[in-house]
Amino acid sequence: MRTWLHAGRYVSALVSRMPKRNGWTIAEHVGDATPDRTQRLLNRAVWDAEGVASQVRRYAAAGLDTAAGRRRGLVVGALDETGQPKQGTGTAGVKRQYMGCAGRVANGINTVHLAYVRERTGHALVAARQWIPAEQITDPDTAARTGLPTDTQFRTKGQLAIDLCTHAYADGLTFDVICGDEVYGGCTELREFLEQRGQAYVLRVASTFMIQMPSGDRLACTQAVTGLAGRRGRGWQVRSAGAGSKGHRWYAWAWIATASPRHHLLVRRHLATGELAFHYCFVPEGQPVVVSRLVRAAGLRWPVEECFEFGKDHFGLDQCQARLHGAIARHTVLVMAALAVCAVTAARLRHRTDSQAPPPTTPDQPPPTEPGLIPLTVPEIGRLLADALHHPQPPDHALNWLTWRRRHQARARWFHQRTRLNREYALVN
Repeated sequence: MRTWLHAGRYVSALVSRMPKRNGWTIAEHVGDATPDRTQRLLNRAVWDAEGVASQVRRYAAAGLDTAAGRRRGLVVGALDETGQPKQGTGTAGVKRQYMGCAGRVANGINTVHLAYVRERTGHALVAARQWIPAEQITDPDTAARTGLPTDTQFRTKGQLAIDLCTHAYADGLTFDVICGDEVYGGCTELREFLEQRGQAYVLRVASTFMIQMPSGDRLACTQAVTGLAGRRGRGWQVRSAGAGSKGHRWYAWAWIATASPRHHLLVRRHLATGELAFHYCFVPEGQPVVVSRLVRAAGLRWPVEECFEFGKDHFGLDQCQARLHGAIARHTVLVMAALAVCAVTAARLRHRTDSQAPPPTTPDQPPPTEPGLIPLTVPEIGRLLADALHHPQPPDHALNWLTWRRRHQARARWFHQRTRLNREYALVN
């Protein structure tokens, strides 16, 4: 019972307005005299982090499904990894590696995540597994010092993605499409795993990825698209990859058949620069091959990045100072719990709190007198919870700032949408 209560206090601190959330600041925030209880919760207390992750998964999926109601929309499982810079060599999983958060090779740890994305409703992180380099696993001293379980085996990021999907399926989660970037699209084992389950996927692949053409030739993606590139309008269709805060994200798309009737290559072309991105797609037997559906699925991979942004900026996902493998996993799952609560709440209130003015329809349309308010977002739900739990400021003060931010964002969103109407969405040569 004491462990459960302290876990609740830990999550309460995660949704506070503290600038940094680590063992010391959390302990001080919840009123402890020392960090001992917080450190015990992460390192020595007896509780099942995997069991908690299972509960978070079921809660997030059920909550987002309920919030969606009868609205039709895709359910996407989005795979991606995110990192946290770390100093020294004493942390589980630490290594000099490419860190997306730093944009360069740096010393740090990486964790693979699976996000549950409900189109036009919301999204939340529902599974996570830290990547551990092989040299830490095979070195008994390092493994013991960093708290790695004795049965730990080396897993690539693609194999970790298989583990995450397996846990999600075991908890009853279903996905229309699984999406991921080149790390996951290039993993043959992951693609075979999904195909054996009859799971549709849209996975980014490198330009050098080889596909079997109907003619029998094996071509790299760049070779397969040669007949389309440079021919204005031929084979390309301009479609939206979904609506963002600044309006629809328009790209040109081309659909290339392969030797397999269930596999296709979906090519995305940037309208301004002509830059290409390749998606290898699988549609199982019995499901129609609908290009617009897979284009929408490809555009639904980005919400996992928003989950990382919210998790780091508002819930301390990358602020954990723990070094042991188990402690890092426990901090991660508690952040996922805080994020899920706010994501489900925001999804349920989305349509009740959205009072934005209608979007512009012409490039010269004058702005509305009253821009309205954007719906309550995950960060704003977090701020409301922080105020309700900790009362750092008078209620009227917090409400005034909440309204100001939402109105300011509604106004900025309207102008961004009008600016996009001035662009000519045509193919570059």
